[in-house]
Amino acid sequence: MPLITSAGVGSGLDLESIIRASVDAESTPKLAAFGRKQESLKVELSAIGEVKSAASKLNDTIEKLADPENFGKRKATVAQPTSGDLISVTPTKDISVGNFDIAVNQLAQGSRAVTADNAFSSVDDVVTASGGTLTFKAGADKTFDLTLNAGATLAELRDAINASEQNFGVTANIVNTGDPSIGSKLVLTSNVSGDGNNLVITSDGSELDAIETYDASTNASGGMTIGADDQAQNAKITIDGLAVTSDTNTFKNAVQDMTIKALKTSEKDTEGNDETARLNIDYDKESISTLVDELIANYNNLVGNIGFQTRIGKPLNGDSAMRGLSDQLVNTLSKALTDAGPFESIFDIGLTIDKEGYLQKSSLVRSLNDAMDENFDNIGKAFAGDNGVAKGLETLLGNYVDSSGLMKQRETTLNGQLKDLEGDIVSHNERMVSFEAGLRQQYAGLDVLLANMKQTQTYLGAQLANLPGFVKAK
Repeated sequence: MPLITSAGVGSGLDLESIIRASVDAESTPKLAAFGRKQESLKVELSAIGEVKSAASKLNDTIEKLADPENFGKRKATVAQPTSGDLISVTPTKDISVGNFDIAVNQLAQGSRAVTADNAFSSVDDVVTASGGTLTFKAGADKTFDLTLNAGATLAELRDAINASEQNFGVTANIVNTGDPSIGSKLVLTSNVSGDGNNLVITSDGSELDAIETYDASTNASGGMTIGADDQAQNAKITIDGLAVTSDTNTFKNAVQDMTIKALKTSEKDTEGNDETARLNIDYDKESISTLVDELIANYNNLVGNIGFQTRIGKPLNGDSAMRGLSDQLVNTLSKALTDAGPFESIFDIGLTIDKEGYLQKSSLVRSLNDAMDENFDNIGKAFAGDNGVAKGLETLLGNYVDSSGLMKQRETTLNGQLKDLEGDIVSHNERMVSFEAGLRQQYAGLDVLLANMKQTQTYLGAQLANLPGFVKAK
């Protein structure tokens, strides 16, 4: 406590020590009690936080197991040939399980048009002296127009095509052959693939005939040609011997509810047949097994936390809420299932609870893998069905960890008690200041009284010493 005055100066007594001892005797036991209470609240709050954290982690896993979508996933496995990857696949949750042999007979491509020999000697050749408009088309709905200024060169034409904002996918390049009889070649490549989708270029004037692939006025081919190997074409694959075509290298629903992308054409095997990729579609059992492992780990973490925090000497020892949560976890996990086929309880799918309350995998009835192999659809119902275990655990844990749950309420109450305790400490310190001030006031009077008595004693001694015949004691 801060000292208000220096007591004992007048009397010579050690009143400061007396005051300090009196204040300490009044204050120290109460401060110690406050400290013990504060530490107890903090330890309990920490213990509740540990259990709540473990319960929240388990609840995150339970929410995944309560979602039927997580049991509808399919997994596609592709065994590619030794020559390299033929296909890639993307299944949806609706696809049926099965096996398919897939060969790629032809990849889709767009068309490629090239100007005639010696149509242009260099990139600086003028394409049109007076200007004009070219129209580019591919397929039924891809088109754009390009207007050239008078005196536009071959290089400027290339740059204008590539820079056009309306360009649907035509790339222009110039190849300088170095052969005077061939000259510089304008090469136009369209990315619009599929049979019948060749690039068609027309113009509004004869000056641009060298750039046309088709002359509408004469119904004849223009100056640019598309070779036999440069025609736009479909992709072709065979699925278990059945031919399938697509105008791109992506096949949607060739196998229903799956997208297949052709990556390269099949090479011939030793017998002269097109090599194939082996596609297997199965339930995504691995993701379910991972979720169940996560359930076991997080369930046991919560059970272990409750057991640790309720041991003798721990802050939650004898706590009825913790006992209630522990009992309800076992009861909910053990409840009878309905609409889950042959599974009457969660223990029928390869799980068990040991004598200490921990969840484990078991194969006494059947293993989890056996259960998934034999009856995968009902695994989802056992967890995520309306009467499934995950649904029940989700409700139970929500009552504890949600924003209005029991653990949140406990934390709010404990934090409130800590705040109240801080106020009590402040009030106590203020009382001790007043108590010390009162002591100083009391001892100040004693100090003055004793000082006056001391002065009187000194005065009387001096007077007696002056009396005739007074002999000072030796």
